[in-house]
Amino acid sequence: MIKREIKIREDEEYITLNVLLKIADIIPTGGMAKMYLQENFVLVNGEKENRRGRKLYRGDVIEVENKAFIIK
Repeated sequence: MIKREIKIREDEEYITLNVLLKIADIIPTGGMAKMYLQENFVLVNGEKENRRGRKLYRGDVIEVENKAFIIK
């Protein structure tokens, strides 16, 4: 499994799942997140997630398409 760190800007407390999917090049636009999450398996901290607006905080681990993203 490929692991990658995603850094949140200093002035932000969290990012949303749809933003993560976009900046990780999983989907081309944030608007595609809803459909992508309905058709694909995404884990947030080991639990299946399908809410595109799920808030991701520092320390969260997201697994998708045999990749793991750690929020820093």
